Amino acid sequence: MSEPASISSGIAARYATAIFELAREEKSLTKLEGDVDALDAALKASADLRDLISSPVYTRPQQAAAISAVAQKMGLAELTVHALGLMAGNRRLFVLPHLIAQLRARIADEKGEVVAEVRAATKLTKAQSDKLVETLKAKIGKDIKLETTVDESLIGGLVVKVGSKMIDTSVRAKLTSLQNAMKEVG
Repeated sequence: MSEPASISSGIAARYATAIFELAREEKSLTKLEGDVDALDAALKASADLRDLISSPVYTRPQQAAAISAVAQKMGLAELTVHALGLMAGNRRLFVLPHLIAQLRARIADEKGEVVAEVRAATKLTKAQSDKLVETLKAKIGKDIKLETTVDESLIGGLVVKVGSKMIDTSVRAKLTSLQNAMKEVG
């Protein structure tokens, strides 16, 4: 099922709003946050799970049974299990990555945090992550939650995105800038 990103985001936003509000009413936002992190890690780790949520080959009952079994095995909260089952029944599991992003944003906003997406050439050490969080907190004035990914194509440095602001200190960006400057000269 290939849906345009805007449609997927819209569908995910409606599910995220409902799930978030129910979790807030139940005072289980901490559990929801854990479920979101677990689902995100599972999606990143399992090609079979990514295939399950996006392949039209599986029937609705097959998708519902499979996602329910996965959710139960992961020990997800009842609210999350029911939401995933509903999404499978409505043939909406393909929006799960968008749902995870939407829920993370809502939870961070509720906690007064800002999510900083960080792409680094190598895995950041604990000291580097702490220093980055401290620096961003001083600049932005809110608590920072890092979402770090490794992108070896950066060669070195970081790309940090906080909201609509992006800071690119990667070697790749500097080389591209140098290449463009040399093209202008010659």
